[in-house]
Amino acid sequence: MAKFGKWIGAGLGAFAGGPIGAIIGFVVGSAFDKGTSALNNQQYQQTGAGYTRKPTTGGYVMSLLVLVAAIMKADGKTMKSELNYVRDFFVRNFGIDSANEAIKLLHDLLQQNIPVTDVCNQIRRNMDHASRLQLMHFLFGIAQSDGQIHESELKLIAHISVHLGISSTDYESIKSMFIKNTDSAYKILEIQPDASDEDVKKAYRKMAVKYHPDKVSYLGEDFQTAAKEKFQKVQEAYNEIKKQRNIA
Repeated sequence: MAKFGKWIGAGLGAFAGGPIGAIIGFVVGSAFDKGTSALNNQQYQQTGAGYTRKPTTGGYVMSLLVLVAAIMKADGKTMKSELNYVRDFFVRNFGIDSANEAIKLLHDLLQQNIPVTDVCNQIRRNMDHASRLQLMHFLFGIAQSDGQIHESELKLIAHISVHLGISSTDYESIKSMFIKNTDSAYKILEIQPDASDEDVKKAYRKMAVKYHPDKVSYLGEDFQTAAKEKFQKVQEAYNEIKKQRNIA
């Protein structure tokens, strides 16, 4: 409970004054110190457009759980397979105790009315691009955990993507990791099937950098492990295209 309690405190501090802080604060009530602030522990990365915040693990976990609850509510029913997917993820990365606490909080979040657009806008303002891409990957995994991605879930994920500031090419890249078609490998690399062999190689190098697990290293080894799944999909797509084209 200690680790998860710190995450909740960090999440409340990082998102104080916004919809995520309000939702989490309402759910946990007075069980945790709402004055705990993670803002002093936030790191910043200078970009061409100013400063993009790199989230703490606590702020990231709280954002993830709120969006997971929204996705699970999208098709009007909560599937055991979805809960198991979330629990298994937390068990693998954070241990049984944290996983049990995450599921308890998720059950409470499923009872709340989640203002998805406002939540996404807050995440966009407070989270760097690499972390938002990893959120999208996890949301697709949740939606597919019952064996299919329902139209209502896909529509909501697309809506979330727009308001998280994810480009259409990045969205299609991650979507193609879960929904396969004849062009999936090319979409994952964000190129067209008529791209030259040299362009394929360049695209792979670009995507390998974009999706490299080190991009979310500041979240700790726990989330780097999850990021490796996305990185592996890029490698698999490149290998598939190389095989089709006999590229050395």
